[in-house]
Amino acid sequence: MQGSAAPQAATFPPAPAPETTGGFDGGRAYKHVEQLVAIGPHPAGSDGIHRAQEYIIGQLKSFGCPVEEQNFTAPSTPYGDVAMKNILVKIPSTNRNMIIFSSHYDTKRLDNFVGANDGGSSTGVLLELARLLCARKNTETTWLAFFDGEEDFNVNWSNRDDTYGSRELAASLALSGDLRRVKAMILVDMVGPTNPIYRRDSNSTPWLVELLWSTAARIGYGDVFVNESNAIQDDHIPFMQRNVPSADIIDFESTVLEYWHTPRDTLDKIDPRTLAITGHVLIETVPELEKRFK
Repeated sequence: MQGSAAPQAATFPPAPAPETTGGFDGGRAYKHVEQLVAIGPHPAGSDGIHRAQEYIIGQLKSFGCPVEEQNFTAPSTPYGDVAMKNILVKIPSTNRNMIIFSSHYDTKRLDNFVGANDGGSSTGVLLELARLLCARKNTETTWLAFFDGEEDFNVNWSNRDDTYGSRELAASLALSGDLRRVKAMILVDMVGPTNPIYRRDSNSTPWLVELLWSTAARIGYGDVFVNESNAIQDDHIPFMQRNVPSADIIDFESTVLEYWHTPRDTLDKIDPRTLAITGHVLIETVPELEKRFK
């Protein structure tokens, strides 16, 4: 891995005030992205990802979140056996039903790739969501999962050379018998660009997509969460394959694909307002899910 690309400042306006976005602070989320980008490339198994792990865990503990580390080895990757770590926040409740919010935090193994949008943006959103949820009295048991090893080691996405962290968590939950408790798994990925477009993923669970998209429309984001579809392979698929209701929120439009998986995925691509919109929808979705599973 060669030297990292220098962080660049975004030129977008500040995020809207948290009191207008359900308490979600897009500025705080942006600062997390900024710190992760400053680490430089952090693919699975690298020195950089160890620094990213320290940052994420440190921030979560500062919020008072109960943090657990799921260490595992991804066997037989193109780089041999690779040590990986999922970072989990498990917020208990008296209700056994579980809701999982998730993101991956690793970057793709490419020279000078810092993954501001692809990995950084969703991790920033999830960290800010953790700050709110760890201080909230949640009706459902709520987990936040920061996945390692989402990116494939090969240049192109290939079968079984990706989604190591989500596959590990889904398998471990199935083994413990806790998977049946998971009533919804919501994934965010690539949620930083300006003027985002989130299409309904046809590989996601229809009722959960409808709940998210209708919540977004209700609070004024119908032009962001649009009623068109695409089909995405991502960290929600291992849960879908085990019959867990799951949904992926992702901007996979042409404007993003211009710099996706290139060294140009830098901090100047991240719009604090987009982070705030995404987080606002997530925090407003929590009571909607709680009403559904009451």
